[in-house]
Amino acid sequence: MSAPVPRLVVAAPASGSGKTTVATGLMAAFAARGLAVSPHKVGPDYIDPGYHALATGRPGRNLDAYLCGPDLVGPLFRHGSRGCDIAVVEGVMGLYDGVSGQGELASTAHVAKLLRAPVVLVVDASSQSRSVAALVHGFVSWDPGVRVGGVILNKVASDRHEALLRDAMESVGVPVLGVLRRAPQVDTPSRHLGLVPVAERRASAVEAVAAMAAQVAAGCDLAALEALARGAGALDCEAWDPVEALSVSSHRVDRPVVAVAGGPAFTFTYAEHAELLAAAGAEVAVFDPLRDDTLPEGTRGLVLGGGFPEVYAAELSANEPLRKAVADLAAGGAPVAAECGGLLYLCRELDGLPMCGVLEAAGRMTGRLTLGYRDAVAVGDSALAAAGTRMRGHEFHRTVVEPGAGASPAWGLRTPEPRVEGFVQDGVHASYLHTHWAGGPGVARRFVERCR
Repeated sequence: MSAPVPRLVVAAPASGSGKTTVATGLMAAFAARGLAVSPHKVGPDYIDPGYHALATGRPGRNLDAYLCGPDLVGPLFRHGSRGCDIAVVEGVMGLYDGVSGQGELASTAHVAKLLRAPVVLVVDASSQSRSVAALVHGFVSWDPGVRVGGVILNKVASDRHEALLRDAMESVGVPVLGVLRRAPQVDTPSRHLGLVPVAERRASAVEAVAAMAAQVAAGCDLAALEALARGAGALDCEAWDPVEALSVSSHRVDRPVVAVAGGPAFTFTYAEHAELLAAAGAEVAVFDPLRDDTLPEGTRGLVLGGGFPEVYAAELSANEPLRKAVADLAAGGAPVAAECGGLLYLCRELDGLPMCGVLEAAGRMTGRLTLGYRDAVAVGDSALAAAGTRMRGHEFHRTVVEPGAGASPAWGLRTPEPRVEGFVQDGVHASYLHTHWAGGPGVARRFVERCR
């Protein structure tokens, strides 16, 4: 078993403390020093990994102990970090915030312990001085299994403020590994589901990541942070492998083309999905529904992930040839797997604009956020799952689809309250539920078999 790469986890006491700026800037700063950096994100976030990928030149990968199970966190980490010199893992929410009512499950602290990785705590010091020591002491002592190896003080006002903070931190015995001054916010605009994805603002996103890197390099002790990462513990697990996960041969003569939606409107996907499709014997062909007026040649299956079709509804609607091609493919019984944004695209209309018309349902924006992990069971057989298949998923949207379920629903959800959701229609499986296929790789195998 090869040694795992050096690694550290960037966490914070609460959301809004500066984790994304520090983690992304640290990834880019390490990369600028010539290191091959493996980027990771705790939880089901799709947007931050796009910035991580921009900073490192490698796919941003998620580590989710709820969607995939705790036992897969280490193997997935080793899979993603193969060939790298160092790994940076951005946490989620506050350090100890996990799945509601389930203790530490899927929290940043939980993932840090599973990875045996030291934690760097990013603290917003803008409205405090000596109290920072009490805050950090609480986070350090809360769980002895979590090793907080240092802090980065963010939004520090002046040299005098920094001196007060450093003096207070001496009493805790936790090293200060960086101090970032109050500065104009790096240009990372947000909207209804968080940051605007990289794919929608490539040029300005490059500038933003460069600004983060410069800020972190100027204010942090990169050598000390690298040394901390090299002190991570051993990982007693092998790297995850998609072929082994599926227990199939990837060398099939008949390799059906599976078209996967990409581009600015469909940015929500996990890197492992395409890897599993390929391992199951598919030829994965990415297309952009905003620009391509046909499906990839020879398409025998279609995967429509999540994203922001509501932002691009006019452009998607205007691409009539592609809408017709999708409708014809579905009408012919080809397997179609659609999640969240993909569900909206298959509807009759979205905010009054014509979509593909595969489903007799209408989507619209609302002011209400639907957010949370879900336990799900397949209600009936579909191209994606056999009846009774259990999956864990995540909902994250401000839209509604009416009706919310078809005559044959996709999933029965047990959280937060029992209900059915989604549509199974011929070869179509469409739902709001985001799933991570590494947590249930059989869905990829079944989907490609149906395509074949």
